[in-house]
This record gives sequence, structure tokens and C-alpha cells, in this order.
Amino acid sequence: MVFSLKHYFAALLLTTLLWSLVSCESNFKELQKINLSEFNPTGEADSINVKYTDSGRISAILISSKMLDYSVVDFPFTEFPKGIDVTLYDAKGKQTFVRSNYAISYKSTGIIDLQGKVKITTQDGQVLETEQLYFDQKNEWFYTERRFTFTSPKGSSTGQGIDFSKDFKVINSQKISGEVEANK
Repeated sequence: MVFSLKHYFAALLLTTLLWSLVSCESNFKELQKINLSEFNPTGEADSINVKYTDSGRISAILISSKMLDYSVVDFPFTEFPKGIDVTLYDAKGKQTFVRSNYAISYKSTGIIDLQGKVKITTQDGQVLETEQLYFDQKNEWFYTERRFTFTSPKGSSTGQGIDFSKDFKVINSQKISGEVEANK
């Protein structure tokens, strides 16, 4: 078999091209790493206990073992990766307790996303449990499309999809089953 000079240069060119592609891949990966911006919190706090006031009275107390603040990103938020315990107070001092394993609060929308064993308990014995629940801070309104269990002194029910006011005075549910004592 006779190799011509033309075949030799073609093989050399192909080898060189393949070699440069392999070496460029390594450099390309390094370039990608350089262009990635780090997504780090601008603030971090451990063991927080924050009291929110409105017109001189406490409206809420937030307790969490870890808080991460991402206030300088395009869509600012605060994350609570180890969960929260919140006590909400109405104008008469009635308390509502909120607990979840994880929470994230979006500053621009005022929505708080509660996740993982979410439990809300009122002072008069009403309890709602679900895996995810949203809270609209502006309208003081809770809602979820997830399965839930609601227990009160009048009975208990389960369902999927519910929304309600912060004080449980208005409750709208979608798919519900259970036994509840009717008002007379």
C-alpha cells in the first residue's frame, strides 16, 4: 500500500484537528467555570428571634435556627433552610402558631412558601397540616393545592386544595371529606 504525501498531510491535519478539539474541551470547561457567578447569600444568621410590630403592638414573632438573605439578586428572597416557628397575633391578641421544616419568603411578591410538615395551630384548637402551604402577607391569606388534614373541636376532615384567612374565620376547600359538626 502506497501512501502519498497528500494522504500523509491529510492524516496529520486530521490528527492535529482532533488533538485541538480535545484540548479545547478542557479549556472550554475552565471558561465555563470562570463565567459562572457564585450564588451566595448576602447575609446569614443563626438562631434568630425576630419580633414584628404594627402600631406599637407585636404582630408576629419569627424563630429560626438558620436564615439566608439573598436580597441583591434579581428576584430577592430570604430562605430558612432549617425551618421556622412563627406566632401570629391578631388585633385582640389571639395567637396562631405556624411551623414548617423549610420556608422561603419572596420580597417582591410578599409570598411565603412553607414546606415540609407544615402545621398551623390556632389558640382555640384548630389545626391544619399539609406538606406545602403558601402565605400571602399582603392579604393575610393561606392557600395550597396539596393534600391537607384539618382538625377542630367540631370534627376533622381531609382534602386536597384549601385556602383560608389567617384567623381561620373564612375557609374555602376544594375536595374534602370527613365529619364536621354543623352550626345550629
